[in-house]
Amino acid sequence: MTRVERHGLQVESAFADFIEKSALPGTNVLVGQFWQGLSELVHTLGPENARLLEKREELQRLIDEWHIVRKGQPHNASEYEAMLREIGYIVPEQGKFTIETQGIDPEIASVAAPQLVVPVDNARFAINAANARWNSLYSAIYYTDALGLRPMNPALYDPKRGKLTVAWINSFLDQHFGLVRGSHEQAIAYYIKDKDLMVQLDGGHHVELRKREKFVGYVGETKQPKSVLLRNNGLHVELQIDRQHLIGAKHPAGVADVILEAAVTTIMDLEDSVAVVDAEDKIAAYGNWLGLMKGDLAAEFEKDEKTVTRRLNPDMEFLAPDGSSYKLDGLALQLVRNVGLFLTSSVVLDRNGNAIFEGLLDDMCTAMIALHDVRGERRNSPSGSIYVVKPKLHGPEEVAFVNRVFDRVEHWLGLPPRTVKIGIMDEERRTTVNLKECIRAAIGRVAFINTGFLDRTGDEIHTSMEAGVFLPKAELKSGDWMAAYEDWNTEAGIACGLAGAGQIGKGMWAKPDLMKDLWEQKVEHPNAGASTAWVPSPTAAVLHALHYHEVNVAERQKEIQESGRRTELSRILAIPLISDRELSDEDIMQELESNLHGLIAYVVRWVDQGIGCSKVPDSTDVGLMEDRATCRISSQHIANWLHHGMVNLETVAHAMRRMGSKVDEQNRGNSKHKNTIRHALDPAVSAARKLVQEGRNQPSGYIEKVLFSARTEIKDSGC
Repeated sequence: MTRVERHGLQVESAFADFIEKSALPGTNVLVGQFWQGLSELVHTLGPENARLLEKREELQRLIDEWHIVRKGQPHNASEYEAMLREIGYIVPEQGKFTIETQGIDPEIASVAAPQLVVPVDNARFAINAANARWNSLYSAIYYTDALGLRPMNPALYDPKRGKLTVAWINSFLDQHFGLVRGSHEQAIAYYIKDKDLMVQLDGGHHVELRKREKFVGYVGETKQPKSVLLRNNGLHVELQIDRQHLIGAKHPAGVADVILEAAVTTIMDLEDSVAVVDAEDKIAAYGNWLGLMKGDLAAEFEKDEKTVTRRLNPDMEFLAPDGSSYKLDGLALQLVRNVGLFLTSSVVLDRNGNAIFEGLLDDMCTAMIALHDVRGERRNSPSGSIYVVKPKLHGPEEVAFVNRVFDRVEHWLGLPPRTVKIGIMDEERRTTVNLKECIRAAIGRVAFINTGFLDRTGDEIHTSMEAGVFLPKAELKSGDWMAAYEDWNTEAGIACGLAGAGQIGKGMWAKPDLMKDLWEQKVEHPNAGASTAWVPSPTAAVLHALHYHEVNVAERQKEIQESGRRTELSRILAIPLISDRELSDEDIMQELESNLHGLIAYVVRWVDQGIGCSKVPDSTDVGLMEDRATCRISSQHIANWLHHGMVNLETVAHAMRRMGSKVDEQNRGNSKHKNTIRHALDPAVSAARKLVQEGRNQPSGYIEKVLFSARTEIKDSGC
């Protein structure tokens, strides 16, 4: 490994070449200007970053001591809250305010729709996510289990299933684009007359939409349009008309497909869903972000014995009812999620030879790369904004620090103040209880808040590790503390002016194969007043988009605001412990094995194969989307039960072997999988074991340092 010196920084040569020869050209930022700016961040703000991490540990020490002193005593909620205020964990809440952020694009400010989160180190996935703004409703219904049927092989066609799909689509159209009489099921032709969409029914009647303003565009001739564009609750729906289409041929009006505007925004992730540990990984991930911002990202892969090249979609153009041009973006608006304050990166060393804080590197580099959009065609953000999601922040001090970081980033990149907008992930307990003050700390930058129930659960366990034994995971998710947390976030966002001005988001649907369940359950997010919620795939985005047709989020947010209801802080602070209740040996073992299986299955892929996020079968063979947040919960939950004697190391060791065998069986056809029993000393298996045995001592319960060390060992060994 060779390094070059840049303004007091020691930079890996390959990374310096990427920045100077690939990323910077076209941004109007000079090479020296960039490195001088990064050096200032590292040497001026880096020490403050370190102090903030030290404060996390000090607060945790004080909370642990408080619980230890009172071990065995009934929990006194008022004394507990008073202690948290006294030590500065909860800060005083100031007066009312409204966010002042300017230049937020409508996809974030005013359009309620799904949000797709994808690892940016995978070019194919990144392109799919950017293109997921538009996708087929026919495919989402026909090929998945949405109809209550088994998923369908894409190579096959079932006329009966096709008929059910068409009926389902017609029901959707009737519900949201109803006719003055009759049903879309009776339609035999669509055409435009006198600026209105007309529908010819099989009984001979010609009718309009009940709400004529929902027809907004078309392609082709008025008498025989090739497509018809509709809009409801700010989201577009395209009826593609082609009587030669296989499914469409079964529709009397020739509706070959229905294309929904779905993932209006997408998060390109550099954090929980990636395995980025060195310069090679960083160059690949930043390189994909660069391709997205320049618009030239492409990915080649093999499919059906053919080489396929995937590129970013072009924009779309229709004729408005009056014949004027009606243009729509072909891509989702892209945000980037950088790492938080905790991680360091040896890709760049400071003047003392120490690894720098990776968040500072991400903040400088991703903003610089986004200049290709801001100073270019502005295809991603017509408003000229850069959207950065910042995860795992602990309280208002850390949000204020991020705000100052971006002040300096903008200075060195020559950007107007507050060009960089930030998304605050409400996924650490200290941020939750101070959420309004966190938003205030970024009053001119905040464009997004989002609950992250996975990391939030992990932090809940770690923060209250000494308080007692935590409930099983399923009960944690369904408990009152979690419901209070979700409501608290929405109400705070609305109270601070994010409704209609920024995003209020909810967490991920983790079961990518269970689309019927998604359709039945995820409507709870817009009903809760959230203007977006995370989905794991373009197909899931289409089905979740249906919920935003069903629920007018702007009206729902207004109802919440006018109701005056407020979630009490006491519900947030209620620690979800097992109290006057005993679990059976069977229940304990089932919970332990579930946690261990998920942890092992995820860690071995992360460490051995560099897969940061994937669909991993659980102990019952249900595929779950796993990332670092899910692994954090599992390790912290096991650590809690070990610490309080619910299980012991011998029991855990036996269960690990059983679950390792289960993981081996599930990966039998995976040539890249190493058998966990035969490779018991492999860095991946050792990392899983370490997370279980030492989980309680990991800072904030994070798993990254263990994973990064093991992955680096694998890469350095050439395995």
